[in-house]
Amino acid sequence: MTYVDEADRSVGTLVKQGTEQLSQLVRQEIKLAQAELTQKGKRAGVGGGLFGAAGLCAFFGMAALIVTVIAAIPLAVWAASLIVAGGLLALAGILALTGKYEFKRAVPPVPGEAVDSMKQDVETLKERAKR
Repeated sequence: MTYVDEADRSVGTLVKQGTEQLSQLVRQEIKLAQAELTQKGKRAGVGGGLFGAAGLCAFFGMAALIVTVIAAIPLAVWAASLIVAGGLLALAGILALTGKYEFKRAVPPVPGEAVDSMKQDVETLKERAKR
């Protein structure tokens, strides 16, 4: 392999090299954006599933409260029903808060890191073009 001095390269070679490097950079930025959007999509899916589970637990918690009201006359059944209802409603609250947290992490569905990286690349190219 022979060493080619930077000054000995032709303009055509430099333009070709610059085009190849720019093309490679754009491909890498697109891959980064895809990976980031995939991750955010998964988080949104988890958040939606947790909200669904919270709704189901709240439904059964309300059913348990209705059973509690019906069974309120004999004290032992009433106490057991109240404990089950409270546990289900507490679980629904925890699931809802966790789902809300996951949704916040997924929104906005914009690949922020990739966008920031592309902006930095454009600024670098502008600075180099001024020279």
